[in-house]
Amino acid sequence: MFNKLFFKLVKRFRHSAAPGWVLLVMDILLFTVAFTMAEAFALRSFVGLTFRSVLFKYLTSFGVTLLFFLIFKTYKNIVRHMGLNDIFRVLLVCVFPALILAVANFVNNQSHLLPNYYLLSYRALAMLYSILAVEMLLARFMLLYIYNQYFKRQRKVCNVVIYGAGAAGVIANNALKQDLHTEYKVVAFIDDDKTKINQQLDSVPVMRVRDVLNEKFVKKNNVTQLIIAIPTIRLMHKQAITNRGLDLGLTVKAVPHISKWMDGTFTSTQIQDIKIEDLLQREPIKIDNINVVREVLDKTVMVTGAAGSIGSEICRQLFQYRPKRVIMVDQAESPMYDLQFELRNNEPYKRYADSMVFVIANVKDYARMEEIFEEYRPNLVYHAAAYKHVPFMEENPYEAIYVNVFGTKNVADLSIKYDAEKFVMISTDKAVNPTNVMGATKRMAEIYIQSRSTDKTHFVTTRFGNVLGSNGSVIPLFKKQLAAGGPLTVTHKDIIRYFMTIPEACNLVLEAGAMGAGGDIFVFDMGKPVKIYDMAKRMIQLSGLKGIEIKEIGLRPGEKLYEELLATKENNIPTYHPKILRAEVRKYPLEEIDREYGELEDILWTLDDRKIVAKMKEIVPEFISNNSIYCELDKKS
Repeated sequence: MFNKLFFKLVKRFRHSAAPGWVLLVMDILLFTVAFTMAEAFALRSFVGLTFRSVLFKYLTSFGVTLLFFLIFKTYKNIVRHMGLNDIFRVLLVCVFPALILAVANFVNNQSHLLPNYYLLSYRALAMLYSILAVEMLLARFMLLYIYNQYFKRQRKVCNVVIYGAGAAGVIANNALKQDLHTEYKVVAFIDDDKTKINQQLDSVPVMRVRDVLNEKFVKKNNVTQLIIAIPTIRLMHKQAITNRGLDLGLTVKAVPHISKWMDGTFTSTQIQDIKIEDLLQREPIKIDNINVVREVLDKTVMVTGAAGSIGSEICRQLFQYRPKRVIMVDQAESPMYDLQFELRNNEPYKRYADSMVFVIANVKDYARMEEIFEEYRPNLVYHAAAYKHVPFMEENPYEAIYVNVFGTKNVADLSIKYDAEKFVMISTDKAVNPTNVMGATKRMAEIYIQSRSTDKTHFVTTRFGNVLGSNGSVIPLFKKQLAAGGPLTVTHKDIIRYFMTIPEACNLVLEAGAMGAGGDIFVFDMGKPVKIYDMAKRMIQLSGLKGIEIKEIGLRPGEKLYEELLATKENNIPTYHPKILRAEVRKYPLEEIDREYGELEDILWTLDDRKIVAKMKEIVPEFISNNSIYCELDKKS
């Protein structure tokens, strides 16, 4: 009968805390037991003892103790998450009533208001609250033990190692113990601090990296998961540990920074999976904010392509430099609506709502763009609007030229006409020795704006590679393929690409824009290139899925195996920022550019793709098509 009732109660409250009154009733019963034991052990003589005096003692001590139960709210503790603070509060609940009743004893002894046998003796007080403290703690530990044991039979077992024997490691260990679905068994802590090695933490040994992250230890202890519990760990070190764990077939997770904990508390569900972006990131780049402040403060800034991956991040970062107004221009209605909703409703951006202007417009529409320039007269222009998908542009050279070249020309010409101080264009590494239409159009845009710098308007180009998580990039594609059960498709086993994060790229765009004096092409240090095939393998390992195939499908039209940041005949010159280089490129005479681009525009209206691409190859001699129908044009030339 009792067992049935007990398990019914446990089942009722297994996913939520038991009501406070349950613990309060338990503590009252424990107090009654403690009072009885204390009186029985403390009394040396029963002379003068009456029911009335015992009842007075009980009610007096109970009333004082109940008051402190209510003050410290020990009955509201969630026992399954009990910690040191909860234990300390239980002790305080026993100390304060004992002190108050001892003072009452002292006062009564001086004033003789009541007979001594109406108050608990000092000895009885000490025994009462010592017994009560032990009872309350034991009862809570017993409940915790029963709770854990009841669920242990229903949970799957997972052996883990925790990297980090500090505060975060302890918190992660405690959180794992409370998991409702899995019984986590921590078999070892790993730490680099030599003073902690061979010590124990919660009866678990602290060991060196090499003694744990090896096949022998992992296999012997059936370890399946590695948790990195050092939120402030250096990025390169985190990546090395993650790679080591993945090579051993472990699932790797990490404890987030305390600022990301929900309501300041931490549970096992907040331990995050390591993502491929974490393995590709580099140490954060520091920029000289003073330069950007001087450039942007109290200025009107226009951002084209504002709803895209790069354009939207430039907008977010601009607001911290307090521009007078940010004119956000894009032709994509739905992404523009999403950006507007985000910036107007989320901190820290919504405080700048009065300085936001959202405009739907296409950069290839000269009349519409002139209307915008005439109304707002921007001081600075960040031109991120462009078509960027290589295969699409290979099939649609008319659109690629119209937007990437003549759309850029429209914005650049209007920047000069309306006296903008600076025009900063976002280019790509695909503009270097281009093998596709998209890359060639970006190189043509570079050539045009490089020739256009005037005393009033300075033109600057920033050139970098792929950004992590941008629309249409390889990582979102792999994630979709994983969600569908595979296979992951790569165009070639040896293809490599440069990667940087979107915030990092935009940081450098703002810094390079501030340092540019006109006609500059800045190249960003992209770090080491990444093999896409290796990235696919790592993503499969990180997903924990088995049997996912990687399929090689061949290079797409216009695609090349590797990207370059500098053309063969270009040199780079260091700037004051170690991550930004200035490229020395060929400069075209203004008259030649005007003639060539005029001829290209005339050919554009013919809608003949072959003639359009042939003219592009005349303007950009290094444009040699690869794996494309336009390769024939190179053979003829």
